[in-house]
Amino acid sequence: MGKGIRKIIFSFEDSTLTHFGGMTLFQRFCRKLDLKGILQRHTRWQRRSAVYHPVELLQSMIYTMVAGMGRIYDTRIIQYNGCFQELLGLKEFPKPSTLREFLKRITLAESQGIIRVHDLLRRKIWNLPHSSSSLIFDLDSTVLPVFGWRIEGAKVGYNPAKPGRPSYHPLICFEGHTRDTWCGFLRSGDAHSASGAQALWADCRKKIPKYLYRIRIRANSGFFDHKFIEPLDEEKTAYAVVAKMTQSIQERVQNLRYRTFRKGGWQAAQFTYQPHNWKRLHRFIVVRRPKPKSQEEDNQLTLWEFKDYFYHTFVTNLLLSPENVWHFYKPRARCELDIRELKESFPLGNIPTNSFLANQVNFHLILLTYDLVNWFKRMCLPQEWNSAALHTLRRDLFALPARLVHAGGKNQLKLPQRYPHQKLFYQTLSRIEHLKII
Repeated sequence: MGKGIRKIIFSFEDSTLTHFGGMTLFQRFCRKLDLKGILQRHTRWQRRSAVYHPVELLQSMIYTMVAGMGRIYDTRIIQYNGCFQELLGLKEFPKPSTLREFLKRITLAESQGIIRVHDLLRRKIWNLPHSSSSLIFDLDSTVLPVFGWRIEGAKVGYNPAKPGRPSYHPLICFEGHTRDTWCGFLRSGDAHSASGAQALWADCRKKIPKYLYRIRIRANSGFFDHKFIEPLDEEKTAYAVVAKMTQSIQERVQNLRYRTFRKGGWQAAQFTYQPHNWKRLHRFIVVRRPKPKSQEEDNQLTLWEFKDYFYHTFVTNLLLSPENVWHFYKPRARCELDIRELKESFPLGNIPTNSFLANQVNFHLILLTYDLVNWFKRMCLPQEWNSAALHTLRRDLFALPARLVHAGGKNQLKLPQRYPHQKLFYQTLSRIEHLKII
């Protein structure tokens, strides 16, 4: 049986090592997008630093989010990672306090510039690698508990995970085909889901390319509000929104004639109804299924139940059969996974400062980073990797021991000899080099 090394001489002198060697792939992709140049040209920075340009600080935050540093304080481990700094083009990585103060000093105009850059990049990427003529918007909200009572904009509201604790309650819109974020708002914790829905949709609508003519919306019951839905009827935007099971709706769904459309006893029906304060009749779709025998499956369902069935009700103006409305809405469940990804793999759940504007900037920076990773997967990786979570990319691609060597006027990144994804690494490099982004 082999013996391990017993005598070792230690020295702390090599500044070319990193355990994020694979981040060079993501860094090259960002260079291909000209991320740094676009941030410089399309944001009017109202201040300058003798040490760091604001764009360098933004890039530092984006790269550390992708690398897996969930909090600004965690970025301190990059300060002794010389290879990582060289890939960023920095002589020295900024301290956590520098990044936090940078966030707190960003102005509203600079914040709007970051959003403008995100929109510009989305327009560039939208038709890559394949063009599309339609959009599906998935609207959702989530709760972000905060740990502190002096954080601006954080208020006590609906918070099932941490009852009684102040929180933020952001709205996020995803595009249903690509899963890219389209826009988002950071709101106080006591805001209702429908509060701000009109503004969110107005912001989404402004960003839709003129040649896209087929627009549809999917939303949960938090958006079941006539102030949001009736304007969609007027502008002839198609939608399917989960209806709140009020007493009037409950009484109606119990007396409908249902038609079986799927194995397992799934049934569908429809009716017209004018809820209180609504201006006219609307079409409602009801899908019901028998209660499962398994208690575990039963606990996972959150639908309204009556006797032997679970019910799911939608209000819609889609000209589809009831069962096809359900099939159209069903993929929206991916929205929950997207938000979980933002919370678990990205630092959405970590609130960095006491300033609402700074936290809002951080929120939009997270959405931009999320989309950058999404675009990287879609355009640079094989198709089977398109649905990979960020933690999978970190494990298999980004968290890779490496050493940067300067020899003969060339830079060489030395990687592990038995790395199992060498073919994928070279394929990704090749795809990045051949990307054509106008």
